[in-house]
Amino acid sequence: MKTDHDLVESASSNSTDDAQAMFNKHLATYRKIVGENLMFHREVYGLLHDLLSQKMLKPFKFLDIACGDAVASAAVLKGSAIDHYYGIDLSPQSLELARDSLEALLCPVDLRCCDFVEAMADWSDVVDIVWIGMSLHHLPPEGKVRLMKNVHDALSPSGQFLIWEPTLLEGENRPEWLDRFSAYRTVWAAITDEEFATMEAHMSLADFPELAETWKAMGHQAGFSHAEQIFLMPNRFGRVFQYWS
Repeated sequence: MKTDHDLVESASSNSTDDAQAMFNKHLATYRKIVGENLMFHREVYGLLHDLLSQKMLKPFKFLDIACGDAVASAAVLKGSAIDHYYGIDLSPQSLELARDSLEALLCPVDLRCCDFVEAMADWSDVVDIVWIGMSLHHLPPEGKVRLMKNVHDALSPSGQFLIWEPTLLEGENRPEWLDRFSAYRTVWAAITDEEFATMEAHMSLADFPELAETWKAMGHQAGFSHAEQIFLMPNRFGRVFQYWS
């Protein structure tokens, strides 16, 4: 007969197994999207690579907010002048993968498993580049500005903040942005109906894009003197913005 302890341990094991299975499922979808370049990861991270190689000739500290498995960031940073990498993510499974991805970097790697909002509210290390991709838009407007202000305070005087985030077209609202994505289903033939429906459900619940001018205005509110759009995804669902003081 199983004891209460055995039942609890079994339930915990099943819960862990379910969580790992869900993580693996979402990771497989994400890697399919990246592999097919459906969100233009190649162009975005190519832009980041060019910026770092052209502008960051001296040793720099790089903070990767919501770093995930860090595969793309590791490829961008390999061979650069980076002398310290910081990565923040809420998923321990992602950070395990990130540790493997970042092994090739010839610098200290500091991975922190926590909520990035809380992490940035208490951040004390000075960094030169802060990067966040497709994650800041989950916050409400005041949360976005607060996070950007915390990033501003963490940067060195010549530091740069770069974001890659969903962006509304001029005159477009959030429901129209969601409808525009839904109409894009045929272009995303590489993923299944189930995977696309899961993405739509997540976006409907948790995605809060802003107008391009709003993203820039938020940077100014956060204390940055300069805010520029430096990339527009060809499908016009998102953009890259650069902020500095």
